[in-house]
Amino acid sequence: MSVFKKIAIADLDKLFAKTSEKMSIYVPTDNKDGDAVYTEWKDGVKLSDAVNTLRSAKDFFFPQTENLAGFKLVGKTIEMYRTAEEKEDFVLFGVRACDVKSFAILDSVFLADPVDTFYAARREHGIVVALACNDANDTCFCKTFGIDPAEPGADVSAWKNADEMFFKANTDKGAAWLASVSDVLEDAENGEGVVADVKQSINEMMSTLPLSGLTTESFDGKNLLEAFNSPEWKDLSSTCLGCGTCTFYCPTCQCYDIREFDTGNGVKRFRCWDSCMYSDFTKMAAENPRHTQLERFRQRFMHKLVYYPMNNNGVYGCVGCGRCLAKCPISMNIVKVMKTVGKEKA
Repeated sequence: MSVFKKIAIADLDKLFAKTSEKMSIYVPTDNKDGDAVYTEWKDGVKLSDAVNTLRSAKDFFFPQTENLAGFKLVGKTIEMYRTAEEKEDFVLFGVRACDVKSFAILDSVFLADPVDTFYAARREHGIVVALACNDANDTCFCKTFGIDPAEPGADVSAWKNADEMFFKANTDKGAAWLASVSDVLEDAENGEGVVADVKQSINEMMSTLPLSGLTTESFDGKNLLEAFNSPEWKDLSSTCLGCGTCTFYCPTCQCYDIREFDTGNGVKRFRCWDSCMYSDFTKMAAENPRHTQLERFRQRFMHKLVYYPMNNNGVYGCVGCGRCLAKCPISMNIVKVMKTVGKEKA
């Protein structure tokens, strides 16, 4: 039996419908502005052809806001209760290789001791179906960080040509999902050859991108102080607005704040995304440890390019998805930092 399964592109709705009989399935679909966003599949929802989604798939495992606990006064006793919803199994379809890699980076933070049980529950219940990239944007540079867009990994890997989509399970969860939709899939005896051709086409396409030659050679951790003290940070950060747009679009940023609010019938504790670019980030009773935007700007990129890889076996904290390049209002991004700060050491 072939390890590959396949379905006609024209029949993808049958696959989505079959999945939705047992669990929710989320697919990238174009919104009214033409951006691809993850949407729960219902009849009439169409899979987007966009290279990547507006926001990353991170939201499904580390949402922007999340209730953690509630408190209420019963007599003279304060009772605490759990407010987080128990999660059911779901499928996240069409995730690109860059976002798949971001999950591993988030895992290294949230699944390390002490394990974040909220994140862990979502990871346990989520089945990720990753789709290889037949196209790319000029802002894509995932291969700089060793990510192969032709081999997306995850629970199930998927590839498509003009007429068909091919699937291969990589985990037990992935195999179980493919088995659950086997009625609408066919064995792909020609799968290995077709997928090989698709991979070759993807690799040829990636080599033509504007950022295909970008490297991390200058950020290997051996020149930490040299990078930290680079005079280039002053000019690079001079126009930064501190808006945090880059951090909110980034699939690997994991900073959050914990707050509480009075509902009128008790108190709820929740967490929400935070940004190292904000002037009040990690502000303590005495002061903020980073007084200037230059220091905050430098911290963000030093963490992605130096601090994180030094503590994680050389794995960088960026996946080259290009969202920050596309969304920064002053066109400042990690590529400019790599080229400018790294230039003197190249």
